[in-house]
Amino acid sequence: MIRGPRSHVWIHPFVGVGAGGRVDSPFVTEPTNTSHADSTAEVDALADANYREGVIDLLGVLAYNELVAFERLAADASSAPTLSDKSALALMASAEIRHFTLLAERLAELGVDPADAMAPFVDAIEEFHTQTAPSDWYESLIKVYVGDGIASDFYREIAHQLDPLTRDLVLDVCSDTGHSNFAVATILAAIERDPRLSGRLALWGRRFVGEAISQAQRVIAERDGLSRLLIGDAQRPGMDFGDLGEMFTRLTVAHTQRMHILGLQA
Repeated sequence: MIRGPRSHVWIHPFVGVGAGGRVDSPFVTEPTNTSHADSTAEVDALADANYREGVIDLLGVLAYNELVAFERLAADASSAPTLSDKSALALMASAEIRHFTLLAERLAELGVDPADAMAPFVDAIEEFHTQTAPSDWYESLIKVYVGDGIASDFYREIAHQLDPLTRDLVLDVCSDTGHSNFAVATILAAIERDPRLSGRLALWGRRFVGEAISQAQRVIAERDGLSRLLIGDAQRPGMDFGDLGEMFTRLTVAHTQRMHILGLQA
């Protein structure tokens, strides 16, 4: 990790630095302007060691998910059936790297090596992707569409428990990079050509959402920092068990709506 003088901008190790410290990369962004009130709220919140631990955990798991999403989209692009598909996936992959870089920069600002923040989540995320490896191009698209949708919904729920600046960052990196429209259009066209696909893809979607929600529950249960972000503590009240149940119900309902858009049984 490289940091410029008196700068919190995180520079990816393989990015070059030009004359005068200029960064020769489209992926490094300058910090955005923020209000004094938001900055003060963030400083106050991060003074709480438990909250800080939870934020670092959250940014770490998000960063590794973005990194894996980039790798997955790049791999899918290499096997895409048309040049248009390949181009679309390559553009989505570049958006995931932008999100990853924002998270890595923020972790560096907090004095944390992004690799250290991601490390606790590597095994669980890799195991999840091994268990949900698609068998073909169309299952890959369902995984992109359903998986990214559930993950974004889940982290947006957590965002409600965050200070304003951290919340805005989480919402930014959870924004749609074009996955949904591309996946929906491609899958609908494929089902129109071959209606037999619908049954297999519906089954795959049902299996995948079960694995995804179980994964989210495991991540919360295994990391005290993330658990405290959601359920709170004496200083920062959060969700109770009823609220958590309602949250997972909302995730399931949103998944059902996504599947209905595809004309698939959830």
